[in-house]
Amino acid sequence: MLSLVLALAAAACAQDEGHQLFLKLCSSCHGDTGKGGRGSDLTTGVFKNGGTDDDLQRSIIKGVPGTQMPAFAVSGREARAMVAYIRTLGGMARESVAGDAERGQQAFFGPAGCSKCHMFAGRGGILGPDLTNVAKVRRPATLRRSIADPNAEVRTGYYAAEVRTKQGTHLRGVAKYEDTLSLQLLDTNEKLHLLLKKDLASVSVKHQSIMPAAKLAPPQMEDLLAFLTRADAAKIGNSDWVPASDWNVTYERLKKPAAEPRNWLHYWGDYEGRHYSALQSITPANVKSLSSKWTYQFGADRIETMPLVVDGVMFVTGPLSNAAALDARTGSPIWQYKRPLPSVASHCTVMTNRGVAVLGDRVYLATLDSHLVALNAKSGNVIFDVEVEDYKKGFSITHAPLAIDGKIIVGITAGECALQGFVDAYDAKTGKRLWRTHAIAQPGDPNRASWSGDSANYGGAPTWTTGTFDSVTNTIYWTTGNPGPDYNGRVRLGDNLYSCAVLALDANSGKMKWWFQFTPHDVHDWDGNQTPVLVDGMIRGEMRKLLITANRNAFYYVLDRTTGEFLAGKAFARQTWAKGLDDKGRPMVLPNTDPTPEGNYVCPDAAGAANWGAPTYDPATKFFIVSVREACATYTSVTKEPKPGEGYTGGGVQVDMKVGEPGAVRALDATTGTMKWNFPMKTGSSQTGNLATAGGVVFASSADGHLFALDSRNGTLLWSYQTGARISSSPISYAVDGKQYVAIAAQSMLVTFALP
Repeated sequence: MLSLVLALAAAACAQDEGHQLFLKLCSSCHGDTGKGGRGSDLTTGVFKNGGTDDDLQRSIIKGVPGTQMPAFAVSGREARAMVAYIRTLGGMARESVAGDAERGQQAFFGPAGCSKCHMFAGRGGILGPDLTNVAKVRRPATLRRSIADPNAEVRTGYYAAEVRTKQGTHLRGVAKYEDTLSLQLLDTNEKLHLLLKKDLASVSVKHQSIMPAAKLAPPQMEDLLAFLTRADAAKIGNSDWVPASDWNVTYERLKKPAAEPRNWLHYWGDYEGRHYSALQSITPANVKSLSSKWTYQFGADRIETMPLVVDGVMFVTGPLSNAAALDARTGSPIWQYKRPLPSVASHCTVMTNRGVAVLGDRVYLATLDSHLVALNAKSGNVIFDVEVEDYKKGFSITHAPLAIDGKIIVGITAGECALQGFVDAYDAKTGKRLWRTHAIAQPGDPNRASWSGDSANYGGAPTWTTGTFDSVTNTIYWTTGNPGPDYNGRVRLGDNLYSCAVLALDANSGKMKWWFQFTPHDVHDWDGNQTPVLVDGMIRGEMRKLLITANRNAFYYVLDRTTGEFLAGKAFARQTWAKGLDDKGRPMVLPNTDPTPEGNYVCPDAAGAANWGAPTYDPATKFFIVSVREACATYTSVTKEPKPGEGYTGGGVQVDMKVGEPGAVRALDATTGTMKWNFPMKTGSSQTGNLATAGGVVFASSADGHLFALDSRNGTLLWSYQTGARISSSPISYAVDGKQYVAIAAQSMLVTFALP
């Protein structure tokens, strides 16, 4: 009894402290009673940015980006006290619901008809809000009122809309987004319409719901509330997946993107990683007329996304694993997914996200907290959310997944934290993991001997770049990063397989068909995570199936992609660490190039001559075009005990600023690596990419913010645009209504261009 009294007293004290803090910090916007003013009404139990205690504390301490809600310098205890007080506003005490959750589930998916418009655990319709986590943001009384009177509280994105086109077509549904010039409407058949108001005869958007009032007896209402507030979404599942008839990116479409060049269906443009557009409206003759058309602001920095575009809808990601669907003509948002991201181990990753994959009517996003999320492409509803690895160990994911036939492939970011890389395959329908292939030779593998002692246990080899795929042989090509520690090779003697390599994996089983290591025993942080581009080419008079890549170590490689045989290779950028490549493609390392405690001077620096910025292959010229960086650095080493989840670099790098960081866009003969043309840039970047187009124009970008148009035949500068922000991404091209666009991310925004 005494303990209960003390607990009640403590709760009362917390609420009182929270009340005083609320009056001091919050009342100017939310009012003394919490009813709102400049800020939202806090008495309804409706919180747009999450209604759990953790969500509310996060909003108080960190603020809400893109709104007037600032971050407050309060302690965790003070934030909890404020939440305790907020819970008392408007009688928001926790309510108990007496109904039966199982009967409520049967009603939701059955006679009550809720699932016709609402989704729960990935099942149901998309005309109404997803109710999977509604208990976290709505109290039972609010839910009860909304079910009985749907117009009592209508969320943005679900306002009733009716339009009539100038051709007389009548559409009714919900307005996903509306602005002065456009309307994105989901009709009652769940078909998405991207409308320009200039094409409409009439528009009516009302702050009301299209949902009819539910006529439920009190016991049925309580059962339904019990389901919504107590059901375990993980136990419901969604194994019956039939993609929408009007929006379905099939595997057949993914295999043949050239048949629909208006779309950009893959992160690399196609399975082969060519990053090439068959669109040809923009040519050397007219590219000077290119101008900016629209800009989308992410509300965050370090935007490295490469968008996908499907039938006029563009999908983009932000650095904190957020995602959005945009009208590709205007940039108007259709939906936005904001991930409630926990505090990830930032010293083990970079805080970014580079894109998504599409398959069927789903968008697949891999997250900084190491999850794979499937979203409905038309609504952003979460279909499933599965853990790939425990982010608390230091794992994260920053790249776009690869979607193949019924599978989603992801790697991992974990290179500097004494962890091991791997490649996973997941069932695209359910999210179930199908196989895992480690990027470090495991016990029982003879190549485990390429690691001295127990160093393989902490070996790194992260898999942080999206792979490519040969659909004919059903082979995935995935690249791996540096061994750990980065700069101290004395504690991990040997070649350190399969770090700094490309792995050819059977898509059905994950079994390794072959591997090729670019930098055995890497001690310069030259991850091998560059795009493995797949082309066919003539080698010594014989047509061969090739894998070509410009590696971070400054060498260009030509491999047979069916066997892994080294066919050709040569330096494509300045390097001082190897005499060249031998007949097997192994580098002939020069003496005195390893890092030491005193330091050794080597070119290129750790960022490398190339990196994850997209190269492009132009089938017209048969040129491989890549961004090049030619910096040098002094590499030092130290010895440190490995602790999984903690930084494990084993040294450091000092870039030679006397040399600087010169760069270029360089065209190489795809089968030999011989340079064909060179466009110099003051500052090189291994993060910016290139795009060849059928119109004869190559779009390239620079770290200092320029988007360039070059003649694909000779590299002549045809046009440029200064975005005003650092570019760390690669351009894409797509078309809507016959108009060709070019888009690229720059620091905090996405910018698009088109001809007049």
